[in-house]
Amino acid sequence: MSIIDRFRLDGQVAVVTGGGRGIGEGIALGLAEAGADVVVTARRTEEIEAVAAKIRAKGRRALAITADVMKIEEVQRIADTAFREMGALTCWVSNAGGADDRVPRTFLDMPERQWDFQLNLNLKAVWTGAQAAARIMKEHGGGTIINISSAAAGNASPNNGPYAVAKSGVNNLTQTLAAEMAPLGIRVNGVSPGPIPTEVFMEFLKLKPEDIPELGKRFGIPLGRVGTPEDIAPAVVYLASDASAWMTGHTMLIKGGP
Repeated sequence: MSIIDRFRLDGQVAVVTGGGRGIGEGIALGLAEAGADVVVTARRTEEIEAVAAKIRAKGRRALAITADVMKIEEVQRIADTAFREMGALTCWVSNAGGADDRVPRTFLDMPERQWDFQLNLNLKAVWTGAQAAARIMKEHGGGTIINISSAAAGNASPNNGPYAVAKSGVNNLTQTLAAEMAPLGIRVNGVSPGPIPTEVFMEFLKLKPEDIPELGKRFGIPLGRVGTPEDIAPAVVYLASDASAWMTGHTMLIKGGP
């Protein structure tokens, strides 16, 4: 098998949570371009149906499942439906994340409801996704689980503390899952993106599209620009493919500099 062939995902079926826009959409389309059939799931039906249509236009099978990953029974339904309808489940990408009201707050001003929401969405849903996927994968030849974390996990994050705390937990969870699941033939890795102007990012920082060209300088990014979903998708393809066959428990930091 050639080097390039090892990056191919032909025959794989991948689930991408939060796949209706932003980084999730970029990942879903990237996996499809590499040869995978893709299940996209999120709460907004219109968005995931649009992404599924783009995947089909690339010649791959696609399934859109409207669901809330903060509900454990919904996560299990995603996994079961993906396996039943697509005939396999070989890759699970936990990408869904963010905050509900997108209002910066210090820890002193944080209502309990906001703390619980962010930990449930950004950390608990990663665990429930891995659990649901692994229950199927362990019985059908293994697979890969890829958790989308954040560069915020490695630094102080004033006014955005619960998100950074949750993503730090994702990094540790990725390591623990990797150790536990290796005997089952399941590899678990992560990707930590730096600043990418998604809808949540723009609303949280109260930015406008015309602000984007200057954000690289604002954030001190050595490569001079913020990221795009297309910067993250190739890393996910690598982690889902045989090219990373001897890699588990690692979270790749992609942020335009050290």
